[in-house]
Amino acid sequence: MSCALVQFFSALYNRSSRRSSILIFLVAVGVFLAYKTLNVNGWSYTQSPTNHKQNTTAEAPDEDPGPYHVAYPRKYKFVIDEPEKCQTGNQAPFLVLMVPVAPVNRLARDTIRRTWGNETLVQGKKVQTLFLLGLPGEPGASELQEKLSKESRAHHDVLQSDFMDTYNNLTIKTMLILEWLASRCSKTSYVMKIDSDMFLNVQNLVSMLLKPDTPKENYMTGLVWWHSPVIRNPNQKFFLPPDVFAEPEYPPYPLGLGYVMSNDLPKKILSVSPQIKPIYIEDAYLGMCLKLLGIKPTDPPSKTLFAVNPMFSYGHCQLRAVVAVTTTSVEQLLKYWEDYTSPGPPC
Repeated sequence: MSCALVQFFSALYNRSSRRSSILIFLVAVGVFLAYKTLNVNGWSYTQSPTNHKQNTTAEAPDEDPGPYHVAYPRKYKFVIDEPEKCQTGNQAPFLVLMVPVAPVNRLARDTIRRTWGNETLVQGKKVQTLFLLGLPGEPGASELQEKLSKESRAHHDVLQSDFMDTYNNLTIKTMLILEWLASRCSKTSYVMKIDSDMFLNVQNLVSMLLKPDTPKENYMTGLVWWHSPVIRNPNQKFFLPPDVFAEPEYPPYPLGLGYVMSNDLPKKILSVSPQIKPIYIEDAYLGMCLKLLGIKPTDPPSKTLFAVNPMFSYGHCQLRAVVAVTTTSVEQLLKYWEDYTSPGPPC
């Protein structure tokens, strides 16, 4: 290309008209520059330099996060929402109970509505229960989605976002709970994330939160695991390889079955979460975020307040002494609620 231009310029100056020569010279330079621009580094005319820059963002919008991470953050939207739920009436809820649940599990939602989810005013404090779910999978997704819409119109306690509701997406579900709380419930004092198979003694929970020594900020409690080992056996549940998380133990975190936090934490956790690529183990991931914030979870006043897989079924007095305990079935939850609410001997 350069030799051809030299010959062109030599012929150019042999012409009689200087003005024409200058004009032709400028055109030639323009052609040359265009040629170089379109061919430098092998780009074709349909490509731009920005297409070849290395992607420095944490994750492309539709990148597969792999087996140990989840697709978060993303611009998820709430397709079913209750944006005014925390502003209804003159008093914001003192406590919001957020229940992650599968779209198909209508029975669990109805059972909670009949039991502890029906506790709306406790010791003069307003309590709100909401269910968070994602999109149903096939088969029958369209039919189930229509049922969810009807359920929402009937109860106004369903929040649904447009992520696929799978077990490995529990971290997404938890982070969207935090997003909703941070944007919709800023005046609420405390929140609890609680699984749908838990018995909850709302009276004891509110009593615990009303104690003068209960922190109002930077507070998270539940059944805290202070030294939870990272599972390295690939045949075991919750396996995580060292290249994903190198430390032998997770930072302290409360078990995801049910934990309570002051309502300043959702916004704070969300502020640091972009710095930590989220793993699929949702409660351990919250522990990572807490560590980055310099916040440690707090043991409850008594470790018996949160019970997991007890050796025996609880009776009236045991249920009146706990905050939360796991159940094995809807039938057991209903039995626990009947025993808890029925008159009994002094405990």
